[in-house]
Amino acid sequence: MNRPEPAPRTYYAPTGGLPDQNQRAREHAHFTNAYAVIPRGVMSDIVTSLFPGWTRTRAWVLARPLSGFAETFAQYIVEVSPGGGSDHPEPETGAEAVIFVLAGHLRLVIDGVGNEMEPGGYAFIGPHTRWSVANDSDTPTTFVWIRKQYEAVDGIEPPPSFVTSDDAVEPLGMPDTVGFWSTSRFVDPDDLRYDMHVNIVTFLPGGTIPFAETHVMEHGLYVLQGRGVYLLNQDWVEVAEGDFLWLRAFCPQACYAAGQRPFRYLLYKDVNRHPRLQLR
Repeated sequence: MNRPEPAPRTYYAPTGGLPDQNQRAREHAHFTNAYAVIPRGVMSDIVTSLFPGWTRTRAWVLARPLSGFAETFAQYIVEVSPGGGSDHPEPETGAEAVIFVLAGHLRLVIDGVGNEMEPGGYAFIGPHTRWSVANDSDTPTTFVWIRKQYEAVDGIEPPPSFVTSDDAVEPLGMPDTVGFWSTSRFVDPDDLRYDMHVNIVTFLPGGTIPFAETHVMEHGLYVLQGRGVYLLNQDWVEVAEGDFLWLRAFCPQACYAAGQRPFRYLLYKDVNRHPRLQLR
C-alpha cells in the first residue's frame, strides 16, 4: 500500500453565532452511558460560559468531572477577544494543563517567561505553576484548554512545563501501518512524571484502528481536521472537524478515516497511575 502525499495541516476553531431559524433542530449529538458526542453545530453563543478572573473571554465547556461518567479531567474551547486574557487562569491549586492553539495569536507567560503561540502551538503547564494568557493581537484567539488535578507520587518529581508545536513533533507511525496511522507524542510515554498524555492522532485516507480498543483510560477527543467514522460502544458515528467526543473508561472504540484529507484529532488520556481504591 502506497502512502498518500501529506496534506496541509489545519485546525478547526468554532466561531459561535446561532443557526438559521429555518434549520431543523437536529444535530448528530449523542449522550449515552458510555460516550458523548458534541458536534460543532451545537457550539453556539447560548452555550458559552464566562469565567472569574478572565476578561473579554468566553468558553465552550466540553467536559467536566461527572459522577458515573468521566472523572479525571475538564476540557474547554476558549475564545479570547483582542485585549482579553487572564493573569490568574487556573482557580485550583495543583492543577496541570495543556493549551493547544486553534486560531489567532496567544501570548502565554509561564513563570515569568513569555511565549508567542500560533495555530498548532502546544504548551504543557505543570502543577503549582504561575502562568497567564493574553491576546495582544487585533483578531480573536481560540485554543483548547485541558485541565487535570495532578496526582503526586512520593519519589517522583512533578513534570516541568514546556512549549512546543505540532510542526516541531515528528509523528510516529504505528507498527505495520506504513504511516497511515500515526501519533504525535509531546512527552515520552515512559516518563512517569506525567499522569496525562495529550497527543495528536493522524489517520491518512484509508487509515484505520482495526479492532475495538477497550481500556481503562478516559478520552477527550477534539477533531482538528478532516472526518472519520468512529465505533463508540456498539454504535458507528460519523464525526468531522470541530466535533468533540467524550469516552468513558472501557468504552470500546475503533475508527477509520473518511474523505480525502487526513483525519486528525487531539486526544486526552489519563496514564501512569494506579486506580484509586478509596475516594478522598
